[in-house]
Amino acid sequence: MGLELNFLDKKTATYLVAALSLISCNDDKNTSNDEFARPNVIIIMTDDQGYGDLAYHGNPYLKTPNLDQFATESLELTNFHVGTTCTPTRAGIMTGRNANRNNAWHTIAGCSILLKDEETIAEVFARNGYRTAMFGKWHLGDNYPFRPHDRGFQHALYHGGGGVNQTPDFWNNNYFDDTYFRNGMPEKFKGYCTDIWFDEAIKYIDQTRDEAFFLYLAPNAAHAPFNVPEKYFAQYENAPITTDQKRFNGMISNIDDNVGKLLAHLKETGRYDNTILIFTTDNGTAKGIVDLNDGGTSGYNAGLRGTKGSHYDGGHRVPFFISWPQGNIPQKARINDLAAHVDLLPTLAEFAGLNYKPKKQLDGSSIANIIRGGANPMDRMLVVDTQRNQRPEKGRNSCVMSTQWRLVNGNELYNILDDPGQKTDVAAQHLGQVAKMQRFYEDWWTSILPDIRYAEIPLGDQKSNPVLITIHDMHSEDNLPWNQMQIRKGDLSPKGFYSIKVVEDGTYQFKLYRYPPQSGLFLKAAADEIRGSLVVDGLPVGQQIDAQSALVQIGDLTVKTDINDNAAFAVLTGELKKGNYELISKFKLANGTEFPSYYTEILKL
Repeated sequence: MGLELNFLDKKTATYLVAALSLISCNDDKNTSNDEFARPNVIIIMTDDQGYGDLAYHGNPYLKTPNLDQFATESLELTNFHVGTTCTPTRAGIMTGRNANRNNAWHTIAGCSILLKDEETIAEVFARNGYRTAMFGKWHLGDNYPFRPHDRGFQHALYHGGGGVNQTPDFWNNNYFDDTYFRNGMPEKFKGYCTDIWFDEAIKYIDQTRDEAFFLYLAPNAAHAPFNVPEKYFAQYENAPITTDQKRFNGMISNIDDNVGKLLAHLKETGRYDNTILIFTTDNGTAKGIVDLNDGGTSGYNAGLRGTKGSHYDGGHRVPFFISWPQGNIPQKARINDLAAHVDLLPTLAEFAGLNYKPKKQLDGSSIANIIRGGANPMDRMLVVDTQRNQRPEKGRNSCVMSTQWRLVNGNELYNILDDPGQKTDVAAQHLGQVAKMQRFYEDWWTSILPDIRYAEIPLGDQKSNPVLITIHDMHSEDNLPWNQMQIRKGDLSPKGFYSIKVVEDGTYQFKLYRYPPQSGLFLKAAADEIRGSLVVDGLPVGQQIDAQSALVQIGDLTVKTDINDNAAFAVLTGELKKGNYELISKFKLANGTEFPSYYTEILKL
């Protein structure tokens, strides 16, 4: 290298040569395995795949050889918990805080938008010099400043809303050959959604071969609709389960193949040993087990009580495997200490040696010592609940957890070590334990109350003008059309409002749509039917509406306009002052009824 080291002591010279060798060996595929390199981090979190949806956990109907192999090479946390539905889990992973604290306690209705002043795990890693990226499902806000590339992810490829073909997603996406958003811009792809997320993740890994990265890989599979490549459905064609379950299992087998491809790539490129690799899921199973009309069941749930959405363990206890060979994490080991999604941020920050001090109260704690085989278990309790309403309600679907106990609904007590299926309520025999867990819940609830508030979508911000708001984010207790099948049917007319913030005084233009702007459909059109198949759901003909006028209400401003028969949208303008408001946008039909604007675009002129 031509560098003179005579003036250095031997130890310093040795370290300097090693460091310079690390810099110069750009063509060495094992560079990231050097003792001086920081670990890469990959979190794989699948959707709606429960604890029992793995052959490794005894499922007799599923084929998951790659995940099973990874499980045998990893440390498994067997008592790991998340939220009971999609958004709450994602908010907990991003912030280390329970979803009730950050407007992420629902999956729709304006309460699935992560508050702007929350610090995310991506921001923490990026601030500490990591490259950051996410692929797949975000489900924490579709508008600026709530999108993944606004929240610390330097590179983001994702679909809209909580799933492919949901209301905010690109029109007519169906898992195959879809249009997704790369850092906010639509981009057309060829192939099946899960394959695309993993392929793009592998490309990203190759682009960061000389830099430490944090990668969040969150497939939308196996979330409904259960659209799956035919060859994966065929693997289960003769299984004694329902058609939906065959499609669901096929989606999981496709995930398994992609996990295998990612693992092989990491090992072939020499990055596996110094990568903290986590596999987990976002809630209990959606279709692993179903009730039949004859009173029986079809499928497998590892003996757990409840499925997705339940505050019994079947709704929130999920698989969790972690591997980091170079970090001395035990392999082929299982630990049953209580752990949860809210622990990931402080734990990974400790593992990676990040400069991290939480800006807000965390619900999670670092479990680095437990993962490394520490002898002293944590004496702790955590809360999980299912809210799915406009405001969190005290006691609603609550579960207080410790390693041994579950207090459900405030009065049912289960000893999980003896009764993992939660069949026997032993509250009467352990009144002291019930009282202890009730006190914990009371204190915890008091602590979250100051944090409960709605996120506000900004209007007039130069970084995002115009803004497209979808009915997915309407605050309402009514049923919302949260997917494009319901958008087409047009039979849901909820009443509600959007929580918005006008950033600057000025003239604003409102465009009210029945269908999304990218559809190119007239306001009064009937969208064409899309036929389905055995393995892909179809979409119905769009219902025509006879809209005669349109109205916008925001603060003291009310503007109306009549509608032309061949209009793609209704246009209204008005003067707005800076401030916080509730926005209402709707049509009046010929029969006198009101119909909400499913899509509303606002432009500051």
